[in-house]
Amino acid sequence: QVQLVESGGGLVQAGGSLSLSCESSGGTFGSYNMGWFRQAPGKEREFGAAISPTGRYTYYAESVKGRFTISRDNAKNTVYLQMNSLKPEDTGVYYCARSRLGLARTIANYDSWGQGTQVTVSS
Repeated sequence: QVQLVESGGGLVQAGGSLSLSCESSGGTFGSYNMGWFRQAPGKEREFGAAISPTGRYTYYAESVKGRFTISRDNAKNTVYLQMNSLKPEDTGVYYCARSRLGLARTIANYDSWGQGTQVTVSS
């Protein structure tokens, strides 16, 4: 049974940067596409970014493209999300997840989720 644990969230001013990490255990991490999602207060969880098993291919939501970078280190069973030029609307709980169907943006395509880490961007 795979477990995903996010870390790195916090409070940052608009225009600042944060780096999130998600460590996986209990599964064959290097065989799966991975993704990052976020959920703002009162809103539905939304897709942010995804990465292929080798890291060769990435996929971003338009709202984060050019500001966020997803990467992974399979030797460390970890996926990362570097977030730059943060905006107040980036505030929310950030989740990493394992995809069972490729570079997907749909929540239903992900079968394992972390507990989330809070990111708050102040204006």
